[in-house]
Amino acid sequence: MLHLRPTLDLRRDVMPHVLRKDEPPGTGEVSVCIACPESPLSAAALRVVNTERDGRVLYCCQGASGNTSIGRYDPRIQQNKLLYTFDKEVCVSSASVNREATLLAVSLVQKLRRETHREPLRAGSKCLTLLIEIHPINNTKVLKAVDCRIRVQFLYPDTDKNSVHESHLLLISEDSYVEQFHINLVQEEGYRVVIQNPARIPKDKVAEDFSWAQWDAHTQRLFYLTCREKSVLKCVQFYPDCICETLFELPMDLPASPFAPVRFVNFGCDHYKDEELVADEALNLVVLTSNTGSMCICYSKPVQADEDVTYTVAFVHRGYSKTFTVAMEGAPRPPRTDLLFISLDYYIAVCLPGCFLHLINSRQPDLACHSLFLSGEQTRLCCLCPSSSVLSLPEAVLLEVHSGNMFIVSIKNSSLLHFLFTSTEDGQRLAALHCALAYLTPESEVELQIIHWICDNVMSYDRFDQIQEFMLTSLYRRIWQQSVSLDKVLPYSSISHWEEEIPGVKITTELLSQPVFRGKTRHLKGYWEELQWNIETMKYFEAVPNLRYRTTFVSEEWNKLLAERGSEEKKPSNYLRNIQENTKKVLSTVDTWHLDKKLVPLFQEEDHQQRVLIGLMVDKLREHLNRHLHRLGKKRIDGLVVNYVAQLLELVRRILETLWVKFNLRSQLLCFKQQGSPAEWAVFHVMSRVLEAAKGLCLPLPPGFNSLLTVLGLRCLPTHTFLQYLDHGILQLTEPFVMQLFKELDNSDQNEELKFSIVKRLPESMGQKIYQLWDHPISSACIARNYVRSLFVKLEKKQGTTRAERDRSFFQSEFMPLSYLTKTLYDVEDQAVNPFKEQENVDAKFVEEIALKQTFLMLGFEDK
Repeated sequence: MLHLRPTLDLRRDVMPHVLRKDEPPGTGEVSVCIACPESPLSAAALRVVNTERDGRVLYCCQGASGNTSIGRYDPRIQQNKLLYTFDKEVCVSSASVNREATLLAVSLVQKLRRETHREPLRAGSKCLTLLIEIHPINNTKVLKAVDCRIRVQFLYPDTDKNSVHESHLLLISEDSYVEQFHINLVQEEGYRVVIQNPARIPKDKVAEDFSWAQWDAHTQRLFYLTCREKSVLKCVQFYPDCICETLFELPMDLPASPFAPVRFVNFGCDHYKDEELVADEALNLVVLTSNTGSMCICYSKPVQADEDVTYTVAFVHRGYSKTFTVAMEGAPRPPRTDLLFISLDYYIAVCLPGCFLHLINSRQPDLACHSLFLSGEQTRLCCLCPSSSVLSLPEAVLLEVHSGNMFIVSIKNSSLLHFLFTSTEDGQRLAALHCALAYLTPESEVELQIIHWICDNVMSYDRFDQIQEFMLTSLYRRIWQQSVSLDKVLPYSSISHWEEEIPGVKITTELLSQPVFRGKTRHLKGYWEELQWNIETMKYFEAVPNLRYRTTFVSEEWNKLLAERGSEEKKPSNYLRNIQENTKKVLSTVDTWHLDKKLVPLFQEEDHQQRVLIGLMVDKLREHLNRHLHRLGKKRIDGLVVNYVAQLLELVRRILETLWVKFNLRSQLLCFKQQGSPAEWAVFHVMSRVLEAAKGLCLPLPPGFNSLLTVLGLRCLPTHTFLQYLDHGILQLTEPFVMQLFKELDNSDQNEELKFSIVKRLPESMGQKIYQLWDHPISSACIARNYVRSLFVKLEKKQGTTRAERDRSFFQSEFMPLSYLTKTLYDVEDQAVNPFKEQENVDAKFVEEIALKQTFLMLGFEDK
């Protein structure tokens, strides 16, 4: 399931360089030669020591002549550079080079050999920390000579200035203190960079009394854990001017552990340290952060054979932690004692190779169905030796310690999609769908494959609707990155709760203590500002109901607007005008539906209901964001809301285009005279499910969607089934559909029956426009009734009589209503103008005949 892309292979990228003889120190570009098989230099003598913020890798090499060299490899340009060579064999436990490659800090340890050569090297009682001038190679300064190990790390200020006048170095001791050395430099003879006053290098203490420390090179942060009375996680932020400040403190309830010796994370590789001893004794803990303001603290006890594995992920930005207990009964013996915690931004990969792989959703961790839990073959890391010691580095990088090879980790597209398409459990299928949409996309090919899968599996599953999940998760992924605040208010799933248990995994949830921000307000910028805002608003979000926007907010208001539009169509209210303006903004943002290609025959129509729903969704979503995210500002919220609804319409269009290509349908407008093909039936089935999913969420559809679906329904369904679909509201009679139907079909008995069934189901406003297209007595009767009604309205206004008075006089008269009607028609015949668009005169004699026929029917006489 995980893809490991090699970024460093010591044998291929570095070995040929170090085998070259007489390589002058400090040279830049080198040519790569092929290693000699007979060379006494082995891979065991070539080791990775550290990785710097810029991605360059420091390595040390013990040569055949007894010397030890330190070099640097740049994977971006695939070049090596020799930094320094000791004239004897030394044990380099830690090393770091400053940004300008003018200073090298090295921590050396003594080694003792056991009586037998099979015993590994053990650490000595002395550690020597040196500061070396390497541009050019010049003086060497002793910083520390102590009995405990020291880790060294240069700071890399986040600045574009290529200053060579100062460097800042961290010394991290196993005696639980961190010091920062401020090294002032001078430039001599135009190129020589030397320490200005090597005898007195100023320093200050950064941290003390810690039992665990982690360095985040990319963000220049130091995390450390103090354990005086209770475990407290603290973070020191280093700024571009190399001023440091403790910004963050979090009390933690960690499991009991001796924490001996002190465990270091991301401080390079100490090859002379017994890592197995550390793993057996110390708590495996790592802090993972992202620029979206999330912080996850992952920790686990050492894995013991034949015991369940337990690990905890504390979601600091969400205010709670989840503990996962994995049953290991019947599982193979784990090859390692530490879990791998790998940050994949949206997900945290928790891996015990060969046993299990969990992809924990770090952004939406509330429901277990949005995380993926795998076991068996999917957990194998094919590029790594099962028993090899592996370090998880920042930026999703793995380092295989013994071979020195480095890999960038990502979720493998093909494996995830295959798992999605073949899963049989709803929970796994739902988690894989979310992972594919949130992590793999925006790769268009991935989204296309998912649409094809939906088309082939369009029936709803027991616990979720895959079309609704596809629409909401795709919209969430397309829009939330424009502002991380949207993460908490936009819908990302139609699932509100999930109670299904995960086989072999038990999950418990606990609340976290509230963190404390110690930094000054002016320093809480970027990541820290987002994290603080997440934490401060967490209580507000928990107290406010319906914080996450629900599309059902629109349904009640939508029904009211439809009724209001029917009654005030000629003169819309101001609110309706605003709704229409919202719709115009969305439709002007949406793609032009590829009119040049005409791939999908969408009717270019008003589609009043969808236009009202589009504008209403914009209005309600804008109102929701203004209530909860007012800090974004009205102008930005307006743009986000319009873009969100436009992306929805674009997503539906993409589904339709995929359907048209998949089933090879014609791009011409479908006609009514032919029966639908199996391909059209398949498209109709999928579009019906899309319509059902959209209605369930009260989401608008592109104008023309309902017309196209109704055309396919008429072609594919039997007439009686088609009419039932109309009566149950599955299909909708739109004006373009009805007008084309009456124009295209003749008045055969079968077509006449269909037209009559359609006319009976038309709303009155649409029927008045349709009657004139149908040359039939029923249509003529409707025209006559409407015409007479308009005459009586005009007569009322002219004579000033009320309807009640006129009706009373009719019933008291000795004459039939037909007599009065005939007289009235002759009196106003010269003013008789058809109210329809053609503006043709209406024959009074024709209306008289129609009225006579209607009168006979109303009185119960047979028409003779």
